[in-house]
Amino acid sequence: MPRYRALAAALLATAVLAATAAAHDGPHGPPAAAQPGQPSPYAFALPEPGSYRLPPIRKAAGGTVLTEAGARAELATLVRGRITVFSFIYTSCTDICPTATMQLARVREQARAEPGLAERLRLVSMSFDPAHDTPAVMAEYGLAWREPGDGGAEWLFLTAPDDAALAPVLAGYDQAVAPVGPATAGASPLLGHILRVFLIDEAGQVRNIYSMDFLDPDIVLRDVRTLALEEPGH
Repeated sequence: MPRYRALAAALLATAVLAATAAAHDGPHGPPAAAQPGQPSPYAFALPEPGSYRLPPIRKAAGGTVLTEAGARAELATLVRGRITVFSFIYTSCTDICPTATMQLARVREQARAEPGLAERLRLVSMSFDPAHDTPAVMAEYGLAWREPGDGGAEWLFLTAPDDAALAPVLAGYDQAVAPVGPATAGASPLLGHILRVFLIDEAGQVRNIYSMDFLDPDIVLRDVRTLALEEPGH
């Protein structure tokens, strides 16, 4: 089993165990999503999709990126045309990045039960460590989280050609990244960052920004459904 697939499997197994423990011992961490007809597990009732608006925050930034195949592409084009959940990660991360990616995998899995919604949804994960995260590395990482033709929403794993190309992308999304301590020989440096996940509408406008505390599949999918219910041009 490739190393990233093993990590993904371990994280998903941990999530299942945590959900089982929560069902018996009370809530620990983000609550499990409510099933239809059951009360919300949150301390407050989540609004129904379409019962609220998500005003545009700003235009989603663009920049030159590399796809898993190594082709150059324009990020602004890749985050248009579908409702997009966009995040920054790096594959050497051992804490918040794999946890956030697991949550996005759960978003994708839940959306797969609604084919019409899955077709309008796209996930994009972009590395901010281009020196290590080459297109080949991102392709391997991506295969740990989705299989081609599995019926789920499109999920792109991108990187940048180099740090010079990456800098304006990070600035456009106000994503701060900084080395944590000196790099060791033969190892990628640890990169400090605050998780920011962006919900982008089909016209390329940022409509919500999630921190780790609010990156819950039930919350994200309610927002995705809300955007999907909007009239064109609104």
